[in-house]
Amino acid sequence: MDDAGLSIAGGLQQYVSVFSAVRNLFVPPRTRRSALATHLHRLTAIAEWTGAANLAA
Repeated sequence: MDDAGLSIAGGLQQYVSVFSAVRNLFVPPRTRRSALATHLHRLTAIAEWTGAANLAA
């Protein structure tokens, strides 16, 4: 594998790591997987995400 291949692999690993962390914010735990619980969890997560984005800007 050449240097470009290593760079792509490293970038993919970093992307998956960040994606997994962000996904966990929007997906409720398995113990609370009703449609209502998922909807409420996502509303809360989006509100927190928006607040954090406004602080960073």
